[in-house]
Amino acid sequence: MAHRKFPVETLERFLKDAFVKFGFSGEDAATITDVLITADKYGIESHGMQRVSRYNNGLQSGLIKLDAEPEVVFETPLSAVIDGHQGMGQLVAVKAMNMAIEKAKTSGVGIVTVRESNHYGIAGYYAKMAADQGLIGFSCTNSEAIMVPTFGRQAMLGSNPIAIAAPAEPYPFLFDASTTVVTRGKLEMYRKAEKPVPDGWALDAKGHPTDNAEEVLVNIVNKAGGGIVPLGGADELHGSHKGYGWAMVCELFSSILSQGFTSNHTHKNGHGGTCHGFAAIDPKMFGDPEDIQKHFSTLLEELRESPKAEGASEIYTHGEKEARAVARVEQEGVPVDMKTVVELKQMSDYLGMDFSSYFGDIDVDTNSFHSIYNN
Repeated sequence: MAHRKFPVETLERFLKDAFVKFGFSGEDAATITDVLITADKYGIESHGMQRVSRYNNGLQSGLIKLDAEPEVVFETPLSAVIDGHQGMGQLVAVKAMNMAIEKAKTSGVGIVTVRESNHYGIAGYYAKMAADQGLIGFSCTNSEAIMVPTFGRQAMLGSNPIAIAAPAEPYPFLFDASTTVVTRGKLEMYRKAEKPVPDGWALDAKGHPTDNAEEVLVNIVNKAGGGIVPLGGADELHGSHKGYGWAMVCELFSSILSQGFTSNHTHKNGHGGTCHGFAAIDPKMFGDPEDIQKHFSTLLEELRESPKAEGASEIYTHGEKEARAVARVEQEGVPVDMKTVVELKQMSDYLGMDFSSYFGDIDVDTNSFHSIYNN
């Protein structure tokens, strides 16, 4: 794939200005931008600048309601349900996670579930919000149906990622993974590169393996059958039922407890309906938080220092690669696929922005590529 690196500050300035142009406040634009840029800093290209086209299209079409005000519709000292009223997912999610954190600080545990939202970016962003305040954080979200259940041929569940973060040294533990073998964003990247997807990622409308990213993505949008397989693949021998089961756990904590749309009913008739789940736990419920953190940090260090397989130089713990990536990207810049740059130019033109004032005199042909969201 053809990429070009841009300074983090350039992308941040462009995104903030673009979201303000759409009508968001400066504070809200900064929040949305931070979630997106954090994904790219972590090296999760599928959920950073690559996702901007999705939000551009959602805001233009009205799928994302610009003036939505998230509403608490049920609450106890430990829990809450928020109706996002189809607002921008990042804004709804930050509000919900902050509420879970405050409840955890007061009562030891906070659990907040959300209905009627939209795509919220990387799940790990919200889990880490809690870890940054000394808490254990949990975040999950359903999405438009892309997962074909074990033995099925119709996408019924979303990528349904689950993230957990906890304080540790020398960097926080951060686990963030979809319950599909890959995310939809990875297929979008292969589509842009015009490359076949690897074996074992996707199924066609009849439930047969396929390497055609374009076909799978179009089928997902049109609800025509097929999709991405669960974590573990398409059969029980390799653990397909485990990814399928974890997707259901995500559904329970997002759409079921909130009484919102399950994945197979989201994104129909111009209505999103995405649901999220969040939790924060204060470690002091179980003893001295510093002792717990040291105990956990010891395990993580023992894992890193355990015997390596022949030819392997390192064993990573979750969050380590992200911490290294942040330092590298801040120094070297964010690599952006040139077809994503085309999408940024298309959004810039729609908003009446001077693209060259951010990205210089790049030769960008806006007719050379069309996002799957605009097909």
